Amino acid sequence: MMPLDPAKQQLSEKQRISPEMCETELDEVSELMDLLRMDLEADGEEGKAGRRDAACSKNVLRKQRHWERQLAAKKSKRKEEKQRRRLNRAQESGANTDPAQFTKRVMKAITKERLAAARSTGLKLCVDLSMTDCMSDKEISRLAGQLRRLYGSNKKATRPFHLFLTDLKEDSRLYRECVRMNDGFLSYTMEITEESCLDLFSSETIVYLTPDAQEALETVDADKVYVLGGLVDESIQKKLSHSRATELSVHTTRLPIDEYMVKKNNVKNFHSKILAVNQVFDILLMFSETGSWTQALQMWFPAGKGYVISQESSTCFPAATQTQQEEQ
Repeated sequence: MMPLDPAKQQLSEKQRISPEMCETELDEVSELMDLLRMDLEADGEEGKAGRRDAACSKNVLRKQRHWERQLAAKKSKRKEEKQRRRLNRAQESGANTDPAQFTKRVMKAITKERLAAARSTGLKLCVDLSMTDCMSDKEISRLAGQLRRLYGSNKKATRPFHLFLTDLKEDSRLYRECVRMNDGFLSYTMEITEESCLDLFSSETIVYLTPDAQEALETVDADKVYVLGGLVDESIQKKLSHSRATELSVHTTRLPIDEYMVKKNNVKNFHSKILAVNQVFDILLMFSETGSWTQALQMWFPAGKGYVISQESSTCFPAATQTQQEEQ
């Protein structure tokens, strides 16, 4: 045999070695890929842990802020409760208290408490709205405004009345006008019903106030239910409210205007005892708080009606005033 050429022999050896080297190199590459994969997985775990830590931190901060808000709210509530108690004590003792020193939120809470209490302990007053069919649209609008002012006076009262709007049907013009004109009308703290005052109370307890009554009202009684005729009558149809009271067969009275007031000379020689519903209510409300018809009429009877307090008015119904003061 002829010996192989050394160059060919070296090439043959390289060919034999090449597959082994390739396998080795592949193994090394595979190991490098595994290491790289491990590094990436480690980085991923660290990222997840970081995100978990961040999420935990956010939860802790959120809970802390929530707790701080609750704590601040409790402190504010305690402060407002102290203000409410202080205002109630001051007004019950008769001391002068400036409402301006209390927050609106406190005053709103006090008003809400008083109106709620009036439903069980307050004097009862109904506004009879059964006569609206004989009123014009303009008169309906005026009555809706008077009801808003009446409710506003009751809200401000130290001892509010328990109010009822009777014979007010949801499909009536007045109901629609009250909803349109008076913000929050359906949330008023009063009873709004389609029933009449006779459906709610016995006739023996009802006292219907009408300017055409013969008897003057002397005092207010917690056992009675006072009824005002919900009527705006620009055409001056006489005795409408009195006719309604007669129809109901209930007792009638009038404000003691003749007993406490006299006519005052004026250029137009105008004198009238016809008052708006809210004006009658304001007089009743002040009398219930002070026990003085003189003070109530002097404060709330409109000057333009042509009447002033008489000099002898303090001698009228002295027993009624004394009784009312004793009750207070």
